[in-house]
Amino acid sequence: MNGLLIGRFQPFHLGHLEALQFALSKVDKLWVGLGSSNRPIEKDNPFTADQRKEMILSSIDNNLKEKISIYFIPDLDNHIRWIEKIDTIVPKFDIIFSNDDLTKHLYSKRNIQVLSIPFLNRKSLSGTNIRDLILTDQKWDDLVPDGTRNFLEKIDAKEHLKNL
Repeated sequence: MNGLLIGRFQPFHLGHLEALQFALSKVDKLWVGLGSSNRPIEKDNPFTADQRKEMILSSIDNNLKEKISIYFIPDLDNHIRWIEKIDTIVPKFDIIFSNDDLTKHLYSKRNIQVLSIPFLNRKSLSGTNIRDLILTDQKWDDLVPDGTRNFLEKIDAKEHLKNL
């Protein structure tokens, strides 16, 4: 059975890693959709789809890499066209993992099972919070997997975010 997990992963953090592991416990193969892949870099979307893919792949071990495939999912201005576009990008899936009410509604009409993802420490594990911590020189590196931390340090994330 195949599943789909869509997120922006701005940046990929421990809550995302937990969601990925939760989803993989329910399916054989997991399609990971990098949402907003067509959006320009900006304050709320500071990392490109390629950078987010690198964060994810550098943060998981090889046995997980064998079970996932990563796809770039663009934003569209029409929700129905958005899920139709997803159909053209990712292979068939039986389950979508989402906590988004609109996504749940749209896919439930298509007879695709929708499973909610348990949130892990949602207050601190949010991309917005982590980006704010980086910008204000507060401790953030314990909120992301090692691969993401290494990536963010390599690109000088504080300077990158400050320039947006």
